[in-house]
Amino acid sequence: MKGKASVLVETGRVETWDVDIAPPEPGGALVRTVLGGVCGSDVHIVSGEAGEMPFPIILGHEGVGQIEALGAGTETDYAGVPVKPGDHVVWAPIALCGRCYSCTVLQQTPCENTTFFEHANRPNWGSYAQYSWLPRGMAFYRLPDGADPTAIAALGCALPTVLRGFDRCGPVQLNDAVLVQGAGPVGLSAVLVAAQMGARCIVVIDKAPARLEAARKLGATATVSLDLSPEERKRAVYEITGPTGPDVVIEAAGVLAAFPEGVDLTGPHGRYIILGLWGAIGTQAISPRDLTIKNLSIGGASFPAPRNYYHAMHLAARLQDKVPLAELVSHRFSLDSATDALEVTRTGVATKAVIDPFLT
Repeated sequence: MKGKASVLVETGRVETWDVDIAPPEPGGALVRTVLGGVCGSDVHIVSGEAGEMPFPIILGHEGVGQIEALGAGTETDYAGVPVKPGDHVVWAPIALCGRCYSCTVLQQTPCENTTFFEHANRPNWGSYAQYSWLPRGMAFYRLPDGADPTAIAALGCALPTVLRGFDRCGPVQLNDAVLVQGAGPVGLSAVLVAAQMGARCIVVIDKAPARLEAARKLGATATVSLDLSPEERKRAVYEITGPTGPDVVIEAAGVLAAFPEGVDLTGPHGRYIILGLWGAIGTQAISPRDLTIKNLSIGGASFPAPRNYYHAMHLAARLQDKVPLAELVSHRFSLDSATDALEVTRTGVATKAVIDPFLT
């Protein structure tokens, strides 16, 4: 059995390959991919900004799929829910070893032996592919009855990432003033969660009108254009939040220059949570004195844990009829057009792009 997949052969070069589809191993599953989300991290991976990859790799770490076959002994998902072929699932795309200090003592992801990518010619869980092979130990969860796969895919790994950030750095408190830098999927997820947590106001900075409009639909109370100067942006934010400024600032821009600006924008005794700068390798200057004078807390998070995928899936399913999650998917591409999908993600033209592996 063969299927098509988008393969990163080397930095900047993506090809469509016919790859072998292996049957599921005992304890694993074979999934027919329904949608593979295009993430900003994929853009950094393809460009080389995220470092050297173990080429060739099948791209994609956001997936919603339909169970094609179950390995021997696989009767439930990783929350104990019975599963069968035809059921829709999402999966946590990090292969954890389950036998190291991070896994068993810290209970944190990633672990010392985490596998992020597998060679493209081996059984593979990449989601830019018609079929995804989930090994034993890779958590997957059955979608709740009535859940719309497009609504679940709309925020991809972004919603689990935001939940991971709040796990590590503390949640939004009732009546907090929240500022979100960037209205891509991570920023939109931050808006959604902050609104559900009872934030007093949620301000979003971005330059794409469509993304700012999406932020308002998900719960943003105000938006500020990135076209303003940094001084004008700060003035606008503080006019909205009040003289003490934001209690929580969430970096979701993925641009290095956002970091010092975020430190400056965070109000006294506030928290600055870094979520978007996984792929942008580099440094930025800040004044340590600002951290002490304002009594700031700065933290970061990446690589969501399986529980974050579980909670994100259920949150999206509960909200899909209350907020326009499915409408966030603005662009759909075939596997042969994966490069185009990456480009509209890089430029911000897309609110959310997805790969439909069976689209021709």
